[in-house]
Amino acid sequence: MMLPPEGAVLAPGFSAQVVYWQKSHGRNSLPWQNTRDPYRVWLSEIMLQQTQVATVLDYYAKFVQRFPAVADLAAAKLDDVLGLWSGLGYYSRARNLHRCAQDIMRVHGGQFPRTADLLQTLPGIGRSTAAAIASFCFAERVAILDGNVKRVLARVTGFSGDLAHSAQERALWAMATALLPRRGLLDAMPRYTQGLMDLGATVCTTRQPSCLLCPVQAVCRGFAGGTPENYPVKTRKLKRSAQSLSLLWAQQADGAVWLARRAVSGIWGGLYCFPVFGSEDELLATLPARLQTRLTPIQPFVHVLTHKDLRLSPMRLALSASEAKAASLPGGGAWFERDAWTGLGLPAPIRTLLA
Repeated sequence: MMLPPEGAVLAPGFSAQVVYWQKSHGRNSLPWQNTRDPYRVWLSEIMLQQTQVATVLDYYAKFVQRFPAVADLAAAKLDDVLGLWSGLGYYSRARNLHRCAQDIMRVHGGQFPRTADLLQTLPGIGRSTAAAIASFCFAERVAILDGNVKRVLARVTGFSGDLAHSAQERALWAMATALLPRRGLLDAMPRYTQGLMDLGATVCTTRQPSCLLCPVQAVCRGFAGGTPENYPVKTRKLKRSAQSLSLLWAQQADGAVWLARRAVSGIWGGLYCFPVFGSEDELLATLPARLQTRLTPIQPFVHVLTHKDLRLSPMRLALSASEAKAASLPGGGAWFERDAWTGLGLPAPIRTLLA
């Protein structure tokens, strides 16, 4: 696919319309907006990956209260970071967030790099996230391409390439760059970048887009063809899978819980969790007969991850303090009193059970 060299050829006046619309109709009151502090922008961008704005709001507020600057986050214990992140999902983001803060302090003297290219060298910061930070905070003329923006640009330009193929995604990146503003970048780049996000989130939605309210309807090839929902094209989709797990929920009368830290790789990586088993038989095999008879099954339930359904079957084991001291429980864990486990990084379903 040959690309026109200028955005004006692709969609005349596109960037100017997006900037103008964002000022009056875009989202302008989110807590990470109206700032050029790269720490706060970076934090919001990482949290917003695969996560709705409504969910992020509370987590963001807690994070900036606990860690008001990148130096505070870098100095924190990873367990404290995971504890605050608990329930937000995709826990590798939290681990990378912590590593990134430490690298900023150690390698960059506490200052965020000012270009997208340098930002991409930091843990957990990919091309689109780096571009968002650079455009919002430093007005760099660089394109973002998250899911919402891919949809907006594919519809506006009538881009029919299959984004399941890397060559076609590179072609859309080139289009995104061609469409960027060219004047008044100090104000235009933050507005334009936010405007694209806002259009995708509120107007140019996946289903039933509000084309009559769209500020770029006049130059949108998807609208002109009457089939905006046909864009973007992506044929290869991840298949959903399912997995059944049994959980050993051992707890003392005073609320102390037996927890073990999960391996970094895999489900709930790096979090504290009940011992996890592939089946009830596996769970039972780790316990002496006298404890097996004490187990109380809890109603199984399904916990939904992005591409996997977990069918969780907890088995409750209530122990006295003396029994707990004598018991040999699996998983290489330890007893955590209530005041301790409430602050740990726990998987959302485990925290729900304990609550």
